[in-house]
Order: sequence, then structure tokens, then C-alpha cells
Amino acid sequence: MIRKGLAGVVVIGLCLFAPSVALAQDAEVARPNVLFIAIDDLNDWVGCLGGHPQVQTPHMDALAARGTLFRNAHCQAPLCNASRTSLLTGLRPTTTGIYGLAPWFRTVPALKDRVTLPQLFTRHGYHTLTTGKIYHGGYPPRAERDREFVEWGPAAGVGARPPQKLVTTPGGNHPLVDWGTFPHRDEDKGDWIVADWVVGKLKSDLPEPFFLACGFFLPHVPNYATQVWFDLYPDEQLEMPALQAGDREDTPPFSWYLHWSLPEPRLSWLQSAEQWRPLVRAYLATISFVDSQVGRVLEALEASGHADDTIVVLWSDHGWHLGEKEISGKNSLWEPSTRVPLVFAGPGVLAGRHCNRPTQLLDIYPTLAAMCGLPAPEDLEGHDLSPLLKDPAAEWPHPAITSHNQGNHGIRTERYRYIRYADGSEELYDLELDPHEWTNLARSPLHVAVIEQHRRWLPSVDLPPAPGSRHRVLTYDAETGVAVWEGKPIRQPGK
Repeated sequence: MIRKGLAGVVVIGLCLFAPSVALAQDAEVARPNVLFIAIDDLNDWVGCLGGHPQVQTPHMDALAARGTLFRNAHCQAPLCNASRTSLLTGLRPTTTGIYGLAPWFRTVPALKDRVTLPQLFTRHGYHTLTTGKIYHGGYPPRAERDREFVEWGPAAGVGARPPQKLVTTPGGNHPLVDWGTFPHRDEDKGDWIVADWVVGKLKSDLPEPFFLACGFFLPHVPNYATQVWFDLYPDEQLEMPALQAGDREDTPPFSWYLHWSLPEPRLSWLQSAEQWRPLVRAYLATISFVDSQVGRVLEALEASGHADDTIVVLWSDHGWHLGEKEISGKNSLWEPSTRVPLVFAGPGVLAGRHCNRPTQLLDIYPTLAAMCGLPAPEDLEGHDLSPLLKDPAAEWPHPAITSHNQGNHGIRTERYRYIRYADGSEELYDLELDPHEWTNLARSPLHVAVIEQHRRWLPSVDLPPAPGSRHRVLTYDAETGVAVWEGKPIRQPGK
């Protein structure tokens, strides 16, 4: 039973089924199904991750309780298209040059024939289906859809909308940047329609094995939910994100360039317009609604009789700021923007375990391939998580690496976050002592060795933006010292 008063958002990659011999495409051996669930713009505001003390996510929490929760998982890019391209191709943004909301990666000659995660499953006998937002936006173009998945369901979308925007916002009053409630039904929302399609498929006689991808839109803006979800978070009891006055005073000026001119409001505007609390409340409400849809899908999986032979993978493409570091939205290399939920649960996975090793969305591709016995491309840049699924405390030499445009990288290890920007400026945070990243230690003589250790993880391949790159694309000319945001210089040398 799914109750509206409960919420849950999760990143799950589960059901470990590893045959003793490699599976050939025509092998007569049972192979696990895959249920691949994506959540858009979900940060660590999930009960079991502790990102917000009041968030209600019982469905995700229950999944984490019967599996392994990765508490230090991060995206490869804090932007939808770049993150999803990385996960589905198995390559870093610095390898593909896909940093912005465009282009579609197959327009890049080197990526034209790249074998994506769903293609790998199709080529090895899986019936692949998708609905909602798995690739970004309108990608792939309609004429190329059959190349990526066999069967397509409803597209992603917010669904019902008010007659006019509820909040007039700066930065062009973008139609998507809105939040609040208005009279409508849960059944009118895009994520309900997506969940309905998945539930229907799970009730049908699906060809097996299947790879079923389900992408939810919320809590992406506009943060619209029906009143019942807002009632979970009474305004007078709402706890706000922790802030520190002057938090950006010890961050390099270049840190502003990564989110230079965006429709997502700055904290200063949210506070002056008395919209900070309403935005936080709306974000929590939409998380709870999406959790209910995740619950509907997982309940249908259980009823289908496939729960014991299905790998469930639920993930978020990146995080979201709610005032931290004086911004809202993504497009940063700090914890609120990079940290995502990631849980593996199901057959063969230890129950009730937590893993603090740094992991990445990039690891999903090789892990699923290994679980299902499929021959993955040899150049995947992520790592098979199987050792951590067997022992969450196992040795793990890999950091999590996030990049946002060429030259800007965040390196997350178990204790530290190191950031290097394209102009050479740096940040270092000790997350054990400073979980909010309030004190930049980059100039501390006590941390020289720590910085050197993290610098060695900076990507050796760091391509410029791919041809056709648009939207939220930043470039930097080291010779002139000019940073260019979406084709326009941010400043002139010496100014």
C-alpha cells in the first residue's frame, strides 16, 4: 500500500545475479531483468542520507534497509545532459566534451557509434523499454529512438500547470523556474502518467529478460505538487538549510563563473522576495510525491512476481542547492550539487549495509554489465561496484570526480573535497570536520600534502566543449585570462 503521507527517493541498483560463466547472447541461462529508475535533480534530501532532517522517504529508506546504501555517491557533471550522457555512455564529460544541455552526443563523430548501456542490453537479447526522462530532454531525436530502446512510453514532463506562473522570478522569469501548489490532481502529473505506464508493463506478460527504464521529472523545477504533499511540511515547522554569513568570501571569484547567468535565483533574491522558505517547502513536497510514484512502481514489481529476479537501479542525475553557497540550482562542484542517492538492494546484495567509499554514477554501467554477465566495452571509465556490494568496507582506491566545463573539476575522496578551476584557483574542504564546506583550506600550509594527493586525480583527458555545445557552457582562455559564458566574455583582462 502506498500512502500519500510518505515519500521516498532512491538511487538503487540492485538484484545481483552473476552466473558462473560469461553469458553469450544466445546462452540458455536465466538472466536477471533490470528496472532502471532515474530521479531528476534529487540531492541528498533522503531520509537514510540525512540531507534534510524532516524529509519523508520511507520507500527509499526501506530499500536501503534491505540493501547497500552508498552514502558518498556523486555525479560526473552537475547538469542533466552532461550527467546522463556520462552515465549511459560510460565516459566522463572530459572525454566526450559534453558539458552543456546540447548537443545530442551522437552528433559528435567520435561518439556516433558509441555502445550505450541500453544498447548493450538490447544487443544481448534483452527487451529494452523506456519512459519519462532517461536521456536529457528531447534526446534522442525521434528518428533515432529505435536505436536506443526497443519500446518507448510517455515522455517526461511536469503535467498539470497553473494558468500562470505562481512566482515571478529574476533571470528572465523562466517558465520552468516556479514552485508552489494550485488545484490539480496527482493523476494529472507527468510522473503519475510515467509510473502508470511502468505499472501497466509490469502487469503485462513482458518478454524476458527485460531492461525497463523509468525516468521521473520531479523534483526538477517547476516544483508543483498537490496540497497533500505540502501538508507534510507545515511552514511554521520547516527547518531551513544551514548557512554561514559570508560563505563565499573564501571561494575563488572563478567559482561564480560556473553559474554566472542562470534563471535559478540567488539566495539573496530568495530571501529579499520571501521565497526561500516556499522553495524549500515545495522541493520537499515534490520529493515526497515522486517517492510515492517510485513506491507504485516497486509495488507493481513485487506483484508481478519478478522482484526476486530483477535488478532495480534508481539514481539521480545530480544534486540541487537550496540556498547553500548563496545559490539555488545545480552547476557547482560542491556537495549539494554533486552528491546523489545510490542504493543497491536485492538478491545477492547484503542487507542493511552502508558504504562510505566514494562512488560515482559512472560506476552503474560496469556494475550492471557485471551483474548480468554482459561483455562491457573495454574503455568504460567507471568501476564495477561488486567488491563493495560484497564488503562495503573493502579497499577502494577510486575517488569520485565531477567536472563542469573544461578545466573545472571536483575530486571527492572519503574525507575531502578538492576543487580546481580552469584559472588554477583551488578549494579544499575537510568534510569530516566541516560537512557544510564553510572553510576553504586550500591555502593552509597544513594541507599541502592533501592537496597534492588530490591533484593527481585531475582528469588527464580534458577536452574542450564538443561542436554544437550550447547552454551553460563556460570556456576560459589562459593566455588572455578571459572567461566566456555562453559566448559572451564575463570580463576583460585586468578588469
